[in-house]
Amino acid sequence: MQSYIIYTGNSMKDEASALTLYSNILQEVAERLQCNCITPSSVSEPIFSFKAETKSIEYHYKRSFGGFVAKLTEEEANRMARHDRVVSVFPNGKKKLHTTRSWDFIGFPLQAERAAAESDIIIGVLDSGIWPESDSFNDKGFGPPPSKWKGTCQTKNFTCNNKVIGAKYYKADGFFSDDDPKSARDVDGHGTHTASTAAGNQVSTASMLGLAQGTARGGAIKARIAVYKVCWYDTGCADADVLAAFDDAIADGVDIISVSLGGFSDENYFRDGIAIGAFHAVRNGVLTVTSAGRNNGPRPSSLSNFLPWSITVAASTIDRKFVTKVELGNNNSYEGISINTFDLKGKLYPIIYGGDAPNKDYDGSESRFCFSGSLDKKLVQGKIVLCESRSKAIGPFDAGAVGALVQGQNYRDSPSTLPLAGSYLGLQDGATVYDYINSTRTPTATIFKSDEIKDTVAPVVASFSSRGPSLVTPEILKPDLVAPGVAILASWSPVSPPSDVDGDNRTLNFNIISGTSMACPHVSGAAAYVKSFHPTWSPAAIRSALMTTAKQLIPSENFQAEFAYGAGQIDPSKAVFPGLVYDAGEIDYVRLLCGQGYSSRTLQLITGDNSSCSETKYGSARDLNYASFALSVPPSNSSVSGSFNRTVTNVGSATSTYKAIVTAPQGLKIEVNPSVLSFTSLNQKQTFVLTIEGTIDEALQSASLVWDGGEFHVRSPIVVFRAA
Repeated sequence: MQSYIIYTGNSMKDEASALTLYSNILQEVAERLQCNCITPSSVSEPIFSFKAETKSIEYHYKRSFGGFVAKLTEEEANRMARHDRVVSVFPNGKKKLHTTRSWDFIGFPLQAERAAAESDIIIGVLDSGIWPESDSFNDKGFGPPPSKWKGTCQTKNFTCNNKVIGAKYYKADGFFSDDDPKSARDVDGHGTHTASTAAGNQVSTASMLGLAQGTARGGAIKARIAVYKVCWYDTGCADADVLAAFDDAIADGVDIISVSLGGFSDENYFRDGIAIGAFHAVRNGVLTVTSAGRNNGPRPSSLSNFLPWSITVAASTIDRKFVTKVELGNNNSYEGISINTFDLKGKLYPIIYGGDAPNKDYDGSESRFCFSGSLDKKLVQGKIVLCESRSKAIGPFDAGAVGALVQGQNYRDSPSTLPLAGSYLGLQDGATVYDYINSTRTPTATIFKSDEIKDTVAPVVASFSSRGPSLVTPEILKPDLVAPGVAILASWSPVSPPSDVDGDNRTLNFNIISGTSMACPHVSGAAAYVKSFHPTWSPAAIRSALMTTAKQLIPSENFQAEFAYGAGQIDPSKAVFPGLVYDAGEIDYVRLLCGQGYSSRTLQLITGDNSSCSETKYGSARDLNYASFALSVPPSNSSVSGSFNRTVTNVGSATSTYKAIVTAPQGLKIEVNPSVLSFTSLNQKQTFVLTIEGTIDEALQSASLVWDGGEFHVRSPIVVFRAA
C-alpha cells in the first residue's frame, strides 16, 4: 500500500462538502468484494458479500483545484481511476527540483557559478528568426546592451529588448510569402527553439501540453541574443543570406555564432556560405558552432559541417524518453515511441490497415505507406490506421482518421510528433497488430497519451546523428563534441504546428523536437559560458577547453565511436578550468589550407595579407594544433605509422607539472615526447610530439592521451582508422 494523489478537477467552494465527497469516494473504493464460496442451487452465480475498510484522507486540496491524498493498494488505485468523479490517480512519488532535463543531465545545474561578464556575451543565432514575446526572451533584470554591440533591430512586426538586442532578416531573392512575411519573426519554430536552448531565460512552468513539465532554460541565461533570420518557410536557407548574416554578425560584435544549418557538399571549403562565414568569424575572434548536419546517421562520412575552424556538434540522448502505449480490442498492449499529446481517453476505435484502404488511382502497395492522398476517406475516417514505414502520417490525418500506428526499425531512439494520435511501433509489434486486424471482423484499438520514463543507458549518440570522418580533412577528427539532441523541450513559435504538418492546429509555447540542430545550441550556450570567464580566449582555446574536459562515451555502445561523438559529452562547469589548451589562430588555418592545396594567391585574397604557402605550408592536416588526434591508414594496409606535433598553453596553475598517460589497444604503440611538461607561469607554451606505430585489425580503433596535472586532467581522443 502506498500514498496516491487523487485529482478531482475544479475546486469546490464549500470545503466541508468537498471533504464529504472525498470521504464517500474513498469508502466506495475501499469496499472489498468477497465471495462467500457458496452457490445455492437456485442461482447460477456465486453470492458476494461486501466488507468496508475504513480509509482516511491524508491531505486535501481546496483553493485552486480539487483532490486529496490517501493510501491505497494497487487494486484500489485502479478502481479509483475508474470512478466517475475522479480525473486521475497517480503515485505520490518523490521528486527533486529539476529542469526540462538536458542541462541538468550533462551536470550543469541552474545554480552553477556565473561570471558577471556573462551579460556582456552576445550569441548570434543564424536560423529561422525568433518569437520575441516568448517568456524565454523577457528582459526583466537586464541592463542595456554591452557597449561593444553595433547591431540594429529591424522592427517590422518585431520588437527587440535588452535580452534580444538585435534582429535582422535576409532574403536575397526579394520574394516574401504570406506564410512567412518580411520580418525577423519566426513562424517555423526552429529558430526560437535553438535560441532559447542556447541562452533562454529560466521559465518555471514549461511543458508541451503537459509533457516534459519543468523549468526550461538556456545554457548562458544571462547572455544576450542577436537574431539573424536566414531561413524561410517556403525557400529554406540560401547561402547568400547565410553569408550576409555572418557579415553583419561579425561586425555587430557578437561573441558566438550558433548555426544549426547544413548542406555542405563540396570539397572546396570556400564554396560554402557557412565555411566562408565561419572562417572570417575566427579571424575576428568569433567562435562558430555548427550542427553535425544532414541527420543522415549512422552512415559514415555523412557530416555536412566539418570545418577545422569551428565546432561540430553531434546529438545524444538524455535520461528521459517518451513511450506511447497502444491497446488492441483483444486487450493486448504494445509500447511504441512518439510525442503524443492527444488523449483518446481509452476509447476503442476501429482499426484498419492502410494497404486495405487505397484511394482512387492508388493501390494497396502504395496506400500501405499512408502517403498524402493515398487513403480512401470513406474507409479510414474515424478510425486508427496501421501504416508501414516511419512517416508523419499525413495520409491518415488528411483523410480524417483519429489515429495512426506507423511501424519500422529506423531511428527508434528518436520520438516524433504526429498531427494526430499516434505511436511508432517496432516491426514485430506492427506485424502482430496486422495479424490482429485480419483475425477479427471488428478490430479495434486505442492510443494513449505519451508517458515519460527514465533512459538508463543515456547518453548514447542518436542513430540519426551524422558521423565522421570528414570528407575533406579526415585526419581532423569530426564531430568535435556531442550534446543533448533527442526530445529536447524548448520555446516554440505558437503559429507553427508542432508536427510540421499543415492543419495541425495545436498552439504551443514549448515544443519537443530532436536533431543535431538541438545539440548545436547546447554547445553554443556552453561556449558562451566559458567565454564569460575568459573573455580574451580565442575560439580554438574555448573549443579545446570544451573538448579536453568532455565526458568520454563508451566506444562499444556507439556505432563509429569517436566519429560519432568526438571528444565526448560537454561538461560546461569543468570546461571553465581546463588546465591546458590547444590554441590556434588564423595563421594555423592558413597553413592547413596551404597543405590542402590552396594557392598563395587564393589565400591572399581571403586574408588580405601577403602570406606565402611556400613558407607556411603544413605537410599534413595532422599538424594543425587540435585537441584530438586522428591517423588515417590506407584501406589495404594494416601497419600504422604517424606523428603529430602539438603545443599546449598553460591556463591552470602558474607552477605545474603534467605527465602523459596513454591508453591504447593491443597492437598500437603510442609514445609522447617529452612525456612530462613543466610550467613556471601562466600562458607559457610547451610543445610535444605524439607518435603511433603498430598494426590495426579493425576499421577503427580508439585510444587516448591524458595530461595529468593532479588538479587538472586534460584528455584528448586518439583514433586510428582505415580510409574509405
